[in-house]
Amino acid sequence: MNGQNQGLDTLKDIKQMMERSSRFISLSGLSGISAGICALVGAWFASGVLKEHDTVNFHELIPGHRISVREFIDNELFSIALFTFIAALIAAFTFTYIRSKKENIPIWGTTSKRLLWNVAMPMIVGGIFLIRMIQLGYFGLIAPGCLIFYGLALVNASKYTLGEVKWLGYGQILLGIINCWYPGEGIYFWAVGFGVLHIIYGTMMWWKYERAS
Repeated sequence: MNGQNQGLDTLKDIKQMMERSSRFISLSGLSGISAGICALVGAWFASGVLKEHDTVNFHELIPGHRISVREFIDNELFSIALFTFIAALIAAFTFTYIRSKKENIPIWGTTSKRLLWNVAMPMIVGGIFLIRMIQLGYFGLIAPGCLIFYGLALVNASKYTLGEVKWLGYGQILLGIINCWYPGEGIYFWAVGFGVLHIIYGTMMWWKYERAS
């Protein structure tokens, strides 16, 4: 019986070693929670700007009303989105770095490079596509486009990290598709997608993988 248990333990150790070599498993659930909180705070500030200034009419598609990318970047809403993204990225990296150190797993290696590339590729393509949408004046499709391409990036990268990431990606894609029919409500879909879904995902991952430690 002891020999059988030792054999099972050995197989379990081998499986864990293979998983660590092929997947970046140090993503922290707290990273998802912190990113979600940053997104909700950013959405709150953005909704205040929309109510106070109504600087851009996001409730309509205005193909004829074109602005330059420079004008769009100079908009206050873009600044809020940029600062929100940076804050979420820093928080996510910090918690993941802490977990990597705790588990003695290098944060930068072959697997993490593959993960980064698979996340970056759909987002770069999506960014180019959305820039063109801005130039054509389709402002109402920017929010759903962000959700869809971000979701595709998560699904694409899930094979190099925790498998549950793909479900977060599916949720983002679904929200983005629905948002295409409600272009004026992008701020709310962003709050649910980037905020609520990240918090739910992060909490579940923390409970499943980190609670015991």
